[in-house]
Formats: sequence, C-alpha cells, structure tokens
Amino acid sequence: MKPQTTNYKPRKCGFFLILIFTLTIFSSLISPSAHAKVTGECVNCHTMHNSQGGTAMATYGGGSGPNSCLTRGTCLGCHGQGGASKIVTIGGSQIPQVSHTDSTDLAGGNFKYIDTADNRGHNVIALGNNDDVLTVPPSGELGHPTSVTNTNLRCAGKFGCHGTRIDASKTEIEQLKGAHHQNVDGKCDTATENYNSYRFLRGVKGLENTTDKWQNLTAGSHNEYYGAITPMSNACGACHGAGQVVMPANNTISGFCATCHGSFHLLEGIGGNTSSPFKRHPTDIVIKDSGEYASYTTYSVEAPIGRTTVPDTMSSVVSPGTDVVTCLSCHAAHGTNYPDMLRWDYSGMIAGSVSNTSGCFVCHTTKDTGG
Repeated sequence: MKPQTTNYKPRKCGFFLILIFTLTIFSSLISPSAHAKVTGECVNCHTMHNSQGGTAMATYGGGSGPNSCLTRGTCLGCHGQGGASKIVTIGGSQIPQVSHTDSTDLAGGNFKYIDTADNRGHNVIALGNNDDVLTVPPSGELGHPTSVTNTNLRCAGKFGCHGTRIDASKTEIEQLKGAHHQNVDGKCDTATENYNSYRFLRGVKGLENTTDKWQNLTAGSHNEYYGAITPMSNACGACHGAGQVVMPANNTISGFCATCHGSFHLLEGIGGNTSSPFKRHPTDIVIKDSGEYASYTTYSVEAPIGRTTVPDTMSSVVSPGTDVVTCLSCHAAHGTNYPDMLRWDYSGMIAGSVSNTSGCFVCHTTKDTGG
C-alpha cells in the first residue's frame, strides 16, 4: 500500500497566519474606535485613598476631595479647570475643557463667558455664578412643575445634561459611572446608555469628530448632529424612557434640549405643524430645497445642520430638502461670547442692508440684501 500524501505546506500556511495577524493589528490601529475608551495610567483620573505623602490627590480644579468613584476631580474639576488651553493633557490622557481662556473654543462652547453676563451660557452651580435673572429654564419642562432651577443646575445627573438624569440622591460622577471606560467614540447610533450616546447625552445620537476631537473646525472637520423631520410632541413618553430616565424619544439633539425647554422645541410650541408660518423658530424640520434656503449647500460651522441618518463620516455638503435645522444651528450648549448663547451677534443681523453671509444669513441667504 502506498503511503498517503498531502499538499500541506507549513511554511506557506505560517506566512498566511502571520499576514492575517498583521492585517488585524493594522486595522485596529486605523479603526475610528481604536482609541474610543479613556486611555492612560489609572492615576491620571483616580486616587485610591486621596493621599500621597500626606497630601491630597483629588485636587483637579482646585478641589481637595475625596470624590465619588475615587476620581481626582469633579466634572468641572477635570473638564473646567479655567486655564489657558481648551484641551489639557494629564499623563497620556487628553481632557477637553468647557471653561478656559483659550482664544478659540471647542464645539460645545465655553462656560467662561458667563463671567461677562449670565445670559452667555448655562449657569451650572459648580461655577459659583448662579443666574440672577432666570430661576428656571426658559419655556420650562412641560406636563409637570419644573425641577431644574438656578440653584440646582448641574453638569450631570437629574438636574443636568450628561449621564443618567434621574435620582437626585446620586452625585454627578455616580450618574456617569463607567461611561468613560466604555465610551463609544465616533459614530453613536445606538444611544440606549450613557456610554453609547453622543457626548454622554443619554438617548442622543450623532457622529463625534474623531479627526479634530471635540471640535467643529472646518466644513470638512466637525461633529455631525442627528435630527428629525418632525419635532417631538408634548407627551410623557417624549421625554421619559424606561424607568422614567429623562431622554428624548426621537434621539435628536433638539429633542434633548426640549426636555428642559419644551415650548421652544416641541411641535405644539412652534405652531402645531412643520409648515410656515411658525410661532417660534422651528427645530427638527427639513431645510427647504427652494427659495433662499436652497443656496445653503456648503457646511458652515457657524450654523451647523443636522442629518436624519447618523453618517459614517463627516461631510462638507449640505443637502436642502434632506438635512434639518437643530438647536445647535444657532446656539452652543455650554456658552458663547454672545447673549442667549447664540453663535453670532444677533444685533448685527440687519436685513435689507449690506451683503452678509454670516449668522442668520447662512440659511436665510437672500434676506441680508432684502430678497
């Protein structure tokens, strides 16, 4: 009997195994989510006993601790240090700043402007500058007494924007527990938990800029906001998810804002339908593909638009008839150098005058000269 033979060639098989392994490693390095979760030494963010050589370790932002979840700072202690840079580096970890004196701001704006006037930003109480004019959010929550006030507004938790918005007994950090370690960076199209929602805004979808992180820099480098073609209606289910956690049912950034500013952004508040004339400036409606609006075709970071599908990549193209208006088309979330947190000086928007392609006239492209 002849011995059986095979075509087995171990060297070639080994070569292909090495090739597959190499390609796998390479693809992980170029993947948009390769560095999605927080990276760096644990000590960059945590302290076990808040003591090293008899000195407190939880000192970020000028605090002394100890803090929940063994962190070395509170929300603003880490992200609002008030220094000269909009992004700071501790160890190997980059930390975006929402209160700083840099010459330019991140996409969400800058709390520092409320030092000039209360109406320049959200007056979270940790800043020590409560709003002296407004006691509750303009428009207020609909369907029940307003729970957020000028004496309890926070970054996160029940009286804030980020994290799990329920249970006032928990701290802001506790309501964000685990999100930094599980963070889904880039495309956030699930939005069922804090970690897989856009910027930890529970329930909000969107595409985070992973090229120039946390920034809206140019027409081709910016966050992509998620919008809808019809605003949410005034109903309990519009703002409350499972377990009564506050989150927008339509997963849009404008729906999120409506959970505190209901009359401004719900369907009933703008007039009951999606057709002009409106009672309030609408959000979550399609930009018309006719008249003055049809000329807005190149993305403007001064007046960002929303997409009705979370895209895979950033785009410099605006498509009237498909893309939508959002709250962030006009406002920045943390604060701006203009009243009402607008992205531009409203007093400089003069219709029927001289050519002006900024501010309101990014969308209303003919009204600057009277068209």
